[in-house]
Amino acid sequence: MAPQRLHSYSAPTPSMAARHHTAWDPPCPLPKWQPPTSTSTGWKPFPLPFPLAKWRRSALTPRPPQVIARLRGHAVGGGESPGGRGGAGRGGETGMGTEGMGRNGLGPAGMGAAGMGAAALPPRPAALLCVWLLLGSSWGPGPPGVGAVPRPTATYVLDADSGLGRQFDGIGAVSGGGATSRLLVNYEEPYRSQILDYLFKPNFGASLHILKVEIGGDGQSTDGTEPSHMHYENDENYFRGYEWWLMKEAKKRNPQIKLIGLPWTFPAWIGKGENWPYDYPHVTAYYIISWILGAKQYHDLDIDYIGIWNERAFNSKYIKVLRQSLDRLGLRNIGIIAADGDWNISKEMVVDPYLNDAVQVVGAHYPGTKTVPNALLTQKKLWSSEDYSTFNDEVGAGCWARILNQNYVNGNMTSTIAWNLVASYYEDLPFGRCGLMTAQEPWSGHYKVEAPIWITAHTTQFTQPGWSYLQVDGHLEGGGSFVALTDGLGNLTIIIETMTHNHSQCIRPPLPHFNVSPQRATFYLKGSFYLVETLQVWYSRLDFESANSILFKQLQPLDVWRGSFSIDLDVDEVYTLTTLKTGRKCSCPEPPPPQPFPSNYKDDFNIRNPPFSEAPNFADQTGVFEYFINGSDPGDHVFTLRQVVVQRPITWVSDADQTISIIGNFHWVNLTVTCDIYIEKQDDGGVFIAGRVDNGGIYVRRTKGVFFWVYADGTYRVTGDLAGEEVLMKGLSGVRANAWHTLTLNIQGASASGLLNGYPLWENVTISKPSNGWAAIGTRSFEFAQFDNFHVEAS
Repeated sequence: MAPQRLHSYSAPTPSMAARHHTAWDPPCPLPKWQPPTSTSTGWKPFPLPFPLAKWRRSALTPRPPQVIARLRGHAVGGGESPGGRGGAGRGGETGMGTEGMGRNGLGPAGMGAAGMGAAALPPRPAALLCVWLLLGSSWGPGPPGVGAVPRPTATYVLDADSGLGRQFDGIGAVSGGGATSRLLVNYEEPYRSQILDYLFKPNFGASLHILKVEIGGDGQSTDGTEPSHMHYENDENYFRGYEWWLMKEAKKRNPQIKLIGLPWTFPAWIGKGENWPYDYPHVTAYYIISWILGAKQYHDLDIDYIGIWNERAFNSKYIKVLRQSLDRLGLRNIGIIAADGDWNISKEMVVDPYLNDAVQVVGAHYPGTKTVPNALLTQKKLWSSEDYSTFNDEVGAGCWARILNQNYVNGNMTSTIAWNLVASYYEDLPFGRCGLMTAQEPWSGHYKVEAPIWITAHTTQFTQPGWSYLQVDGHLEGGGSFVALTDGLGNLTIIIETMTHNHSQCIRPPLPHFNVSPQRATFYLKGSFYLVETLQVWYSRLDFESANSILFKQLQPLDVWRGSFSIDLDVDEVYTLTTLKTGRKCSCPEPPPPQPFPSNYKDDFNIRNPPFSEAPNFADQTGVFEYFINGSDPGDHVFTLRQVVVQRPITWVSDADQTISIIGNFHWVNLTVTCDIYIEKQDDGGVFIAGRVDNGGIYVRRTKGVFFWVYADGTYRVTGDLAGEEVLMKGLSGVRANAWHTLTLNIQGASASGLLNGYPLWENVTISKPSNGWAAIGTRSFEFAQFDNFHVEAS
């Protein structure tokens, strides 16, 4: 369990402190403080006049409550024995030594291993105090008077009456950018609901305040494509994809959650032949507002904020047109976030009052906890509207803990939004496991609640949008940071982090070196907070050696004495100290154990009313593959999977020139893929099935594998890449458009062969690389094509 180092005592008055960050000045020299050689809470025992077992720190049992606060109104000193070395600490209720040094010792405050307090010190011989210091004092972790190492001490004042800082806007996460929640929808119950509870349910897990989703635009947006609600200008469908469902599930759990929509890509018709969404700003505004209205009309979802174009150029004219269009339709309550890139838009906002009026939030991505002067001059809300993006181990949790505090402490940013919400995509795609938690095995039901979930809870469970930050510097003297927030009704929440440099590096930007060391922090509660008597305590310690981290553990409450308390801080820790008693660390039953993707997998797509537009486990990497009812087919292919994007979208990255959807296990080596195919494009249409596909996401153009193509002109090819440049074999097949055919690709070791309609078409093609990869289907270009009766068998 967590080492309990919370101390309650009457803090030194300003008149006692010669310097702002010095709690007291002793009347005799103190031993020279040396930095601890270890952050361990272990200590070396020696004979004591009380049972040593009482003081042993255990991973299983909390420190006795009386060690936290001996008596309300009396601070904790060195221990609970009626005497002994360090008995009640300096000035404790009992004295020092076997019989003690007198009941009132050196004053009513205590100083021992558990705390360092100081009230008014009655005159005492300096020699007596020096003897006590040498025999009984202890500043660091461990039992009283047992060789603990002194810690530097600093004081911090919290006072809401002297004015508040900026308003807190919440902590959130992104689904999309892209297809990051793709596999989540395929989980069976109860596992899917458990995952959603950990993300959104208040006082349960992450308890997120904000959900930001991608407005699908049919293009690749990091780990896949997300379908647009308008593939074509005369096409509207507000049930495509899974973001509508996800927003509803979030609202079901937390009706107060804020919803944000942001496009990464746009369907081709918006650019009218150009890879640019701003040439016709009214068209783009119409497209975005259609998404907002569709969310309300079909799903009863109220969108709170809308973005411009993720991490791409902004256009001032478009932003103004969008604002005017929203206002004209009575959507004045929807704020515009701009521009989801760097801070450069603030340069234009400070010289263009119309642009400044149109924007409600200046949002930057991966700001490194820093803002810029122009952003402050806009007098707008400042957000880190995308951040984190880091592998979700302990270092990822350290990154997240650090920026959740320091985005405000260093950069005045009142909201931080993580990319991404949940790592629910194939792990071998780019940025695998960069979510707050991991849910990438719907076929097994396995998921993992990662450390960043509980780091999130340190803030989200004890604050709400609309609270205010206190006006404090927020930097700890020994490194690390703290923020303090209030609801204006007397509640107070303090979040402290002491993440070290190497244990808190985010994926971007580079992190300048800094030092963090063990320290003692003394907090004075002033004004209305002076009346606070007790703070609830939640604690995390990230363990980077044994991976035995303590995550979001509730400790004994901390008693506040006369508006002050002290706390010993080690490195790589997070504390939440709060007046709220609503925090909970909930846990569902253990999910099933992890399992690889089924080695024998079939899908005939025979579903009349699918809950989602995409077939389970297929991950589109270019193009969009949707369930389709083929009304013109009277035979066995009424229900199929169809590729539906027929024009290259306005892209965010370099989408492939071919469409492709992957499925399966990236580590497959030997496999047989069979699928019925239907080419719809005459003359130059074509489709493929593939195995050992080694790439996707933002790297889809460089994808290698074994690709078996057939074309509407009656030819076939076998290639070693998606682009079709590495031709391994080619010939005639007799395949034509508008007819069903069955393709089979067999890869065994270094050899591959192909069948058409059950008969060998080619064989003994030598395969040198890649050595493993997914199965896939796709088309030669952006064209209509259908697939049915997909089957993959891998060994």
